[in-house]
Amino acid sequence: MTPLSTVRCPTCNAASPPGTKVFPFCSPRCHMADLGRWLNEDYRIPAEPADPSELPPPESDDR
Repeated sequence: MTPLSTVRCPTCNAASPPGTKVFPFCSPRCHMADLGRWLNEDYRIPAEPADPSELPPPESDDR
């Protein structure tokens, strides 16, 4: 059986051994930097604009 290969941190490309608390990141700093990119919407999933006729009707506030 071959040993697990070292994974590279997606933020800084440093070695990130499996089993760390912030895996696949090498450090909490890189983990938080990646989270910040998601929260700032730097990462996006490409999609086609929605056709308004296919959207469900808006919900009313009548309770």
